[in-house]
Amino acid sequence: MDHIVTVQDAVTAFADFMEPTDAELNAIEQEMPVILADVDLLDAHIVALDRTPTEVDERRIRRARRRALAARVAMVNRTAGASLPGGAA
Repeated sequence: MDHIVTVQDAVTAFADFMEPTDAELNAIEQEMPVILADVDLLDAHIVALDRTPTEVDERRIRRARRRALAARVAMVNRTAGASLPGGAA
């Protein structure tokens, strides 16, 4: 007979002491506009998934794609500006 045992690492992998650090939370906060824009893009695609996309669906997807791209560009510009000393471009 085989005994069923838990692996200690798997049990304690999500213990209370394993909270995200402040740096990780700040990184998530910096990326949140990109995450939300990607969610909007996925929502637009999901709406048009089970049917032939209408003109309104296509516009919604294009707008969501532009917002996602703009959010990514804004995040890259923020991180590039923060990493360059003296404000050099």
